[in-house]
This record gives sequence, structure tokens and C-alpha cells, in this order.
Amino acid sequence: MKTSRFALVLAVLAGGLTILVSNRADGADAARADAGAPVLVELFTSEGCSSCPPADALLGKLDASQVIPGARAIVLSEHVDYWDHDGWKDAYSSAAFTERQVEYEHRFGVQGPYTPQMVIDGAAQLNGSEAFDVGRAIQTAAGHAKVPVRISGITVTDGKTLRVHVAVEALPAEFKTRKADVLVALALDHVETHVGNGENKGRDIRHVAVAESISKVGTVEKGKPFERDVTVKMKAGSDPGNLRVVAFVQGGDEGEVVGAAESGAR
Repeated sequence: MKTSRFALVLAVLAGGLTILVSNRADGADAARADAGAPVLVELFTSEGCSSCPPADALLGKLDASQVIPGARAIVLSEHVDYWDHDGWKDAYSSAAFTERQVEYEHRFGVQGPYTPQMVIDGAAQLNGSEAFDVGRAIQTAAGHAKVPVRISGITVTDGKTLRVHVAVEALPAEFKTRKADVLVALALDHVETHVGNGENKGRDIRHVAVAESISKVGTVEKGKPFERDVTVKMKAGSDPGNLRVVAFVQGGDEGEVVGAAESGAR
């Protein structure tokens, strides 16, 4: 793909315009785009942060339009809790996501957590509102070797437990790491909030893939694949029709993500 066309795609994302079919790959190119390499895009955000809504919107566009050539963006919106004291308590915030972000900051050498921050495949971090930079980071990550991940057999039991079958192929011999963690995230497919107070008072904010939990379910090693049924507790009142499941493979201590897949309401 020529640089000029890549810039056009990102300009459309950044400008908030409707993404037209003519701006996407067509024919054989479209088939390759649909089968692009999975890239995990994590957005650390908060409804109490006035600079976050543009990043929330960009994440939604990446999720819905899939315009980055050669990549399949698998997104997660992880709401941190350190904005909750500033006039608006984010109902989707969790100290666990703050802790995950802090671990990333240690790895990247960043001076403390901030919002909106995007982490691309655990390998790069940047301002989540910068569409051009985000797009290039996703395209770079798509060029890295990936481990196939498959999700199947999703069922809900007793109204509060989700069971899912996760399969991950063994790590290739050429991978630097000998083993990696297998994690499963349960997320709300889409939500909308009318913010009643704080920096975003009066705004309606839309979110996609709002993480409710991220759980380690096992490890995968060189020469030893991972495959099993796992269970994840659903939050009370969750609508199974508005859930998505994301499974991904990540090096220890919030290292690089080397494989991902998603399934659910979409």
C-alpha cells in the first residue's frame, strides 16, 4: 500500500468523517484486509477525563471500520479509577486496569500513568487521540510474527458464568520467549453514558469493548500448545447479547502480545 493512501486512511480516521468504501481496499485487497494480522489495541481511558472522548471515538472507528492495511484491530477499552475523585465516578473503572497500566508504564519507562493512552500489542504506547501515530503503530505490529488463537463454544451457565473454549498453537521455535501467558478478557460490546458531572459534564460518550475483567487462564510454551475450556464470571446484570470475548497471548510482566482473537455479540 502506498504511503499516500495510508495517510488518506488515517486522515479519515482523524477527521471524524464517514469512512467510504472507496477509501478502503477493494477486491483482493479487501479480502487480505479482512484476514489481516490480529493486533491488540488497549485504550486506557476514563469518563472523568476531558481529553479522552476523542480517543474513545477513535477506538470505535478502528473497531468498526478496520481500515489499517494488513491488520485486524482487536480493541479493549480499559477504564482506570484515578479520575473517579474529580467529580464523576466512572461506572466502568477498575483498580485492576489502573494496575495493568502502571505495569506498562514501568516497562515503557513512562513517568506515571496518563489518559488517554493506547498500548499496541504490548509493544508500543502513545497518546490515544493521535490517529496517524496509532495507525502506524498498528501497521508495524501487524508485521510481527503471530501465534494463532481460536475461540469457540461460548456458552452462559446459571446466568452469571461464561464458558469458552480457547486454543493456542505452540510458540514457534524462533520466538525469543520460551512461554507466554494466555489471557481472556470479557468486555461489554458497546455502551453509552450521559455524564452528569466532572470535566465531561453534559456529554454523551460512546464506548466499545469496555473491559469488565482480564484473567490469566494458563500458559503456552514452545512445543506445547494450550487448549481447554475456561470459565469467566460475568458481572451481575450483564446482557450476554452485549458481550464480547477477547483471548490473547502475552509475554510475562505485560510484555509483547503475540496473538489474539475475539468473538461475541458482533
